[in-house]
This record gives sequence, C-alpha cells and structure tokens, in this order.
Amino acid sequence: MNDALKSTDFQFPFKFEKYSGKVRDVYNLMEECLVIVASDRISAFDVILPEAIPFKGQVLNQTAAYFLEATKDIVRNHVISIPDPNVTIALKAKSIPVEVVVRGYLAGHASRTYESGLRELCGVKFPEGLKENDRLPEPVITPSTKSAIGHDEDISVNEIIKSGLLDADEWAEISHYALALFARGTQMAAERGLILADTKYEFGWYDDRIILIDEIHTPDSSRYFYLDGFDERQKKGEAQKQLSKEFVRIWLMQNGFQGKEGQKVPPMPAEFVNEISTRYIELYDSVTGKKFVRAETGNISQRIMNNLENPLKSMGFRF
Repeated sequence: MNDALKSTDFQFPFKFEKYSGKVRDVYNLMEECLVIVASDRISAFDVILPEAIPFKGQVLNQTAAYFLEATKDIVRNHVISIPDPNVTIALKAKSIPVEVVVRGYLAGHASRTYESGLRELCGVKFPEGLKENDRLPEPVITPSTKSAIGHDEDISVNEIIKSGLLDADEWAEISHYALALFARGTQMAAERGLILADTKYEFGWYDDRIILIDEIHTPDSSRYFYLDGFDERQKKGEAQKQLSKEFVRIWLMQNGFQGKEGQKVPPMPAEFVNEISTRYIELYDSVTGKKFVRAETGNISQRIMNNLENPLKSMGFRF
C-alpha cells in the first residue's frame, strides 16, 4: 500500500488562512491567491469516509487540470499554475454558493428520486416511462446549494433567483456556460469511448466576472458510462459499466450506510481501498488518454512544499 495524503498542515512564512473541505485543503495566501491541495480523502453522501485513497488527490487534480485547460475557450477558469501533482495555485474568486449539476442521463440521485415516484427534481420535470440510466431527451440542470458541512440541498432555478443567490441574467450566463462545458465534456468522452452521464460545475466572481472554479469532469464530480455495449445493456436491463465513485456509494448502501442520521460509516477493508485507488487511476487513463504517472509518496507533504516554493517566490511571496 502506498502512503496517502489524508490532511495537510503547511505553515507558510507569511500571512495565510486555511480552510479544509471534504476533499481539499485550501490555503488563502494574503487575499491574493489560493493554494488548493487535493488530498486523498474521499467523501460519499456528503460524509468524509475514514480511509484515505492512495493517489486519489493526484487523479482529481490532474484530471481537473486537463479539462480546465481544454475548456478555457468556453469560460475563464481560476487556474494560475499546477506546481505539484496534488496542487493548484488559483485565483481567489468569491464562490457562488450553487452547484450546477448537469444531467444527460437518469442516474444517481435523479434515478433514486424518479424511482421513489417523483417526476420533478429541482423544478425540472422528467417524462414518464424512464428507467435507470436512460438518456434524457436533452441535458437538464438540477442545481443544489453548496454546504461546507452536511448535505447539499436541491434547489430550483426560481428559488435561486427568488432568494437572491443570483439574478436572472447571472443564472442565464452560468447555465449557458454549464451546458457548453457539458457539451464539450460529452464530445471529449465520446472520443475516448465513454459517455458523460452527469457532472457538476462551480462558479465564482473574479474582477466582476463569472469564472469557473473547483474541479470539472473528475470521478468525484462526474459519472461516466462505457459507450461500447451501453444500448444493449439498457435493453436487457443490466447495470451499466461506469467510471465514477458511484460504486463506493453502492458499497456503502450495501453495508447499511446512506448518510442518514444514526447510521455509522462501515470500515472499508484494505482490498476495497486498493480497488478504489485502481478505479480512480483507470478513470484518469480512460478520460484523458494519458498514462497515469504515480508521484512520489514517501513524504507527500514535503514534496508539495518543495514544489510550491519557487512558484510562490516568483509571485512575490518570501520564504
């Protein structure tokens, strides 16, 4: 088993503030930029699981970097540089507290909602006669409010505007970007023999402009199906082969956990942790067409600090 990066505690010799999310540790450097460290933590049902997954953070950071570079013609993003496999130095944007979830297929949360008998999610109406993983007539957006602690909550576009989170013009701009990004992601996935079933995007304000922040098209934020054999499996009612962390959610549900009050997270055996790591690496290889190169894991925190020093010095930070 390789070492995993469960948390960080960097002490920079200048003013900074640290915030830890479900997966990332974010260092706010003197209000000028962010150092975003993708840890190997894994979350499901909005709960951080006890075990860290080797190379997961590297996969997330490098997959996101690949797609952010490939979509910067659609919308500006927050990337300044990628100085380490686990790290992004980013513009400090004011986060918009809405996750923009785009769905091209009835899967995951949408499928579970549909199977419960409901035909509407986040104000979006779904047609009758669908089954799990069916393609939707067209991609739809089912937003949710972002929560640092606890569960994100579904919200409709009308509620977003009525609550003042965004005005109608701002939402129109964001939804345009989201659908264009999803179309680009769908095209890139198809070129790799994959289907981008659903994903989520996050946006922020920078210099009075809306920019793309966080990760895109990663296994934590997206669900991919294998294109080969998809239609046949749907006709037979078979489970779809997919690249995402949905299999982690399924394993947790099979072991009595769905993030509900009173439920205890089951311990994950080492074999399953290794399987998760292998699947994340497989997704990177599959969606990027590149071979994943494992970074040195002997002392990940020291490696990161070494790789940060010169880029930050070039930005005027003194060590």
